Amino acid sequence: MNSPMRMPWVDTAKGLSIILVVMMYSAYNTGEYTGGVGFLHYVIGFATPFRMPEFFLISGLFLSQVIDRPWRRYVDRRVVHYLYFYVLWAIISIGLKIGIFSRDPAGMLHDLATAVVQPYGVLWFIYMLAVFGLVAKLLRQFRVPAWIVIPIAAALQMWAPHPDSYALEQFAAYFVFFYLGFVLAPLVFRLVEWTQPRPMLAVAGLALWAVINGLLVYSPGYAMHPVGMQMGLAAWPPLHLTLAVAGAVVLCVLGGFLSQFAAMEWLRWLGEHSLVVYVAFTIPMSLFRGAALASGLLTDTGMLSLAVLLVSIISPVVLYLIIQRVGFGMFLFERPAWAHVDTSAPQAAAKTAMPATAVQSSRT
Repeated sequence: MNSPMRMPWVDTAKGLSIILVVMMYSAYNTGEYTGGVGFLHYVIGFATPFRMPEFFLISGLFLSQVIDRPWRRYVDRRVVHYLYFYVLWAIISIGLKIGIFSRDPAGMLHDLATAVVQPYGVLWFIYMLAVFGLVAKLLRQFRVPAWIVIPIAAALQMWAPHPDSYALEQFAAYFVFFYLGFVLAPLVFRLVEWTQPRPMLAVAGLALWAVINGLLVYSPGYAMHPVGMQMGLAAWPPLHLTLAVAGAVVLCVLGGFLSQFAAMEWLRWLGEHSLVVYVAFTIPMSLFRGAALASGLLTDTGMLSLAVLLVSIISPVVLYLIIQRVGFGMFLFERPAWAHVDTSAPQAAAKTAMPATAVQSSRT
């Protein structure tokens, strides 16, 4: 059942976001091994400007409701929460990929050590959420005004060089969206509330945005590759930033529109449990893609990418439901009591019925 403390449109927008994220990895991972480009490459190409910014912007929407809490409580909910899942799934992923499949214990230990200072694989998103939460709290603590933070963060996003540190690179690329979610939250909430009772206007606006975004992404100069794409005019840094923010806000509006339909309940549920998919999807993705190519039964890049996408999303959900049923292994998707630094956090979470599995839109 949907918790009354959650906002359905937020989870629906997150559902759209997690599908786009898994779609990107599915398409590019498949293209890497087939050497081809499928139809999902073009779908994800359209979403390139806003795919990850949307996730970070949504993650910042509820920050204002927790940022002024005592450090211990804040760190527990906004830093330790994410680090727990990062550490757990980094150990699982590195152990399986390097330790078991590659049979390289030394390499496994090296990657585990490196993962402390450099985010590992797709888990970089969770790692950076912890970093962003900590930085935002420090900026608040030292009373740095938003009118100073936003231009600096935007400049980093547009013109920052690519440092040797992957963590610094991702910080420069995405902190501005997390912080904008924090600052623009009242406007985003009002916009979604205003468009929900005006479906025709919302659809017209979404259609207009889609045309503009598509024309700028697929304008002269774009190039599609099996493992990525070069955008056209949308690659210009100021325009790329603008399209990223616009696309992130539009996906919130789309989430508000879709959340009104009972048929979209599955998408809302998926968004509420987006962390379940995010931390675990790469394992079934790699296994299924390898098995499908080895069998020779599915070799078309487009159809194989679609099959990989479906398996990558459904498998973690099935695993989660099985674990829920048997009552063992929930530590994989829900933070246990021992992993809290604020002893009141587990009880508070239980009272508000806020699942720890969501990449939080939590108010607690």
